[in-house]
Amino acid sequence: MSMESLATKLIDGDRNALARAMTLVESTRDDHRVRSHRLLEAIMPHTGGSYRIGISGVPGVGKSTFIDAFGMHIIDGGYRVAVLAVDPSSSESGGSILGDKTRMESLSRSDNAFIRPSPTRGTLGGVANKTRECLLLCEAAGFDVVLVETVGVGQSETSVANMTDLFLLLVLPVGGDELQGIKRGITELADLLVVNKADGDLVDKANTTALEYKNALRLLTRRVQDWNVPVCTVSAIYSEGIAEIWRLSQLFRQQQAENGEIEDRRGRQLKRWLWDAVIEEVFERLRYSPKSQDIIERLESEVVTGQRAMSNAAQELVKALINSDKEK
Repeated sequence: MSMESLATKLIDGDRNALARAMTLVESTRDDHRVRSHRLLEAIMPHTGGSYRIGISGVPGVGKSTFIDAFGMHIIDGGYRVAVLAVDPSSSESGGSILGDKTRMESLSRSDNAFIRPSPTRGTLGGVANKTRECLLLCEAAGFDVVLVETVGVGQSETSVANMTDLFLLLVLPVGGDELQGIKRGITELADLLVVNKADGDLVDKANTTALEYKNALRLLTRRVQDWNVPVCTVSAIYSEGIAEIWRLSQLFRQQQAENGEIEDRRGRQLKRWLWDAVIEEVFERLRYSPKSQDIIERLESEVVTGQRAMSNAAQELVKALINSDKEK
């Protein structure tokens, strides 16, 4: 199938075409990368219309359960929802469980939802290497809201904030000394903070945690001007408080649109995306170019044995790439 034909089917809302397109852009094969570039160029005029929401939180906070309830509430409001769920990959085998979809039972059955689990394959920042491209594909396919669920493994969960319009941070009911151990970096990026599992015996603890977060947020740098980060409690398993989260999300988007912040934010994200793509391209060409292999092996050996400083070796490798381009 030609890329033009695949793009047309995707734009028409063909779910199989969307899945096929995502598989293509996630591929590391050289011929697939060339084809995916053509595909992305074809669908770009149809992107940018969705509400991009990033959702992060530590393992066990209930991200998948929350997204299932949150996504269904959005769909009940007449919208179509796509979910990009990122699972961690093994550093040894590169494998991934990709179990998020099985935990989103309601969304999995909805005709107005699309769930795509993807492995990180070692990418830092809590998202997969091609999450941005998959987000654009979802927009071109006509989804109104794209939810990006991060891995949830710690302080590196920041890349999702640089590709979405709203960054929602889920936290567990904790208190006292436990709260002191919370990292401020990711908390400062949150546009909306949600204490999940506010049910049963944890209701009081969740309310206390929410109050402590509200107090703590006053001491942190405000990320968005004229926006006091709301702190809410929810019970995703019982869908309690979900409607309020969507209301606040819409309020945030409306305020950002009125202030022109959405365009500014996306403009900054696109610049960052450009340089991330440049770094990836340089790495791929260095790492897999046949002409680079002998140089790489020699420099790696010299660095390991202490004969060469890493910064010096890196500089020589980049020079080798530049000279290789000049010879073409």
